[in-house]
Amino acid sequence: MRILVAEDVAKVAEHIRQGLVAEGYSVDMAADGDEALWLAETNPYDALVLDVMMPAKDGFTVVRQLRRKQVMTPVLFLTALGEVEDRVRGLDAGGDDYLTKPFSMAELLARLRALLRRQRPQASNLLRVADLELDLIAHSAMRGGERIELTRREFALLEFLMSASPRAVSKTAIIEHVWDQHFDSQTNVVNVYIKFLRRKIDRPGWPRLLHTVRGVGFALREEAE
Repeated sequence: MRILVAEDVAKVAEHIRQGLVAEGYSVDMAADGDEALWLAETNPYDALVLDVMMPAKDGFTVVRQLRRKQVMTPVLFLTALGEVEDRVRGLDAGGDDYLTKPFSMAELLARLRALLRRQRPQASNLLRVADLELDLIAHSAMRGGERIELTRREFALLEFLMSASPRAVSKTAIIEHVWDQHFDSQTNVVNVYIKFLRRKIDRPGWPRLLHTVRGVGFALREEAE
């Protein structure tokens, strides 16, 4: 999933970025409220992690402006402000959750998973398509009871395809959700990773799951092309 993190303290921002990337998230970074607002308006994020006290615009202002523009991406506020009144302000501004600094990376990750489940009631920590299973907590994949070893990028791509199943997704959608804003969309890397994934999940003798949908993109489903 693709996450926007807005945090002006470089050390904290890098800590969060590393923790999210290690869990397979694609992460974009913003150093102030204006940049966070622009990125959130122009990119399809699965969640926003916003510091409250930022230069330019604070996190509450960013979210209020996003909500007025009907950008309803889930928001997790990060702040050193721990008073009840501050938490109420954040939730009233349009935020979905609130985490007080200092915090553990494990709790941040758990809260992000909870945000996703609330926004998408059908979502769970275990994705299944036919006999293919993806455990989002253990970061493991199985097909027919056999473990499949995946790189972080392959895992993120498979998660996106399984979440969309049985619908087909375009290369553009894959790029937007699996890679960050610095990715060169002119490269052939999506096709390359689809090929890597096919070798691992559609081995000889297994019913084919990963299909190319001509003129659209790719789909993970049981049906034949």
